Amino acid sequence: ASLVTAKLESEPNITLIRQEITKLPEDEVTIIATGPLTSENLCCDIQRITGEENLYFFDAVAPTVTAESLDKTRVFKASRYGKGTDDYYNCPMTREQYEVFYENLINADIKEGHLIDKKLFFSGCMPVEVIARGGKDSLRFGPMRPVGLEIPESGQRAYAVVQLRQEDREGRIYGLVGCQTRLTWGEQDRVFRLIPGLENAEFVRYGVMHRNTFINSPQLLLPTLQSKDNAKIFWAGQVTGVEGYMESAATGIFAAINAARYVQKRELLILNPCTMLGALVNFITLSATGDFQPVNANFGIIPPLDKEIKDKRKRYQAYVDRATNEMTRFSILNNL
Repeated sequence: ASLVTAKLESEPNITLIRQEITKLPEDEVTIIATGPLTSENLCCDIQRITGEENLYFFDAVAPTVTAESLDKTRVFKASRYGKGTDDYYNCPMTREQYEVFYENLINADIKEGHLIDKKLFFSGCMPVEVIARGGKDSLRFGPMRPVGLEIPESGQRAYAVVQLRQEDREGRIYGLVGCQTRLTWGEQDRVFRLIPGLENAEFVRYGVMHRNTFINSPQLLLPTLQSKDNAKIFWAGQVTGVEGYMESAATGIFAAINAARYVQKRELLILNPCTMLGALVNFITLSATGDFQPVNANFGIIPPLDKEIKDKRKRYQAYVDRATNEMTRFSILNNL
């Protein structure tokens, strides 16, 4: 942080003005990058221009896994009562499997975190371990209820079912429904692998619950990081729904390049999703889910390779090589 500040202070083309902004300048080219703890006054103005329903104040995120890492012999696709288009993967549990999972869950270590707020604990946002402590059957009569989800092979109902909901448009990553949690990441990795079908799952994001201000980017933003309703306003950083320092800085650079091109009346850039930054921007602006949640950079959001590679290390290197080649081509094409 000190290095970034020093760079900004020493740049002659940047004027730093340190004061609170409470109203957005809608008629000027502006980049909004206020971060996860945006002030109350500015939040009110962001709500005014985006709509109150498009600004969120808390992360309540369940773990997310890649579809390719699921054991397809142990899970099945279906929507409850046959409604919808089989949008969910379902992990059926026997009574024994459920009880082992339950005991491990209620005895696992949690991480409170300094941003946890008691206001998080309303019914739609209750940590799964808190629900579990309400009684042994609280989960299977709650988020893990098996009704309307018969196992295809037997036609029987499982004792409990964990549903996985598609989180990206392409169907590469899935979130564990109702499993938002405060468990430490190590405990999440251990406990959620007790769910049938997730024994070898690749977790691209662990669950978190903390204070975080972010907008509903798929509803509000273009792939150029512009507002759909105001081409002069660009967004960047955690307020867009990306998580992490590198992710926030990268979206800031991308938004700045496009803001400069907008002023110069040049065509704005759209990144290829085969690159990590392109995949991130693609996820936050084009996500199909109605329950948008922030995301880190991860290989799960990258489009698959033309040829399947089983070895994970070689597959990841192939992702890197493809992205590097694309960025070289992109830079030459756009004279960057």
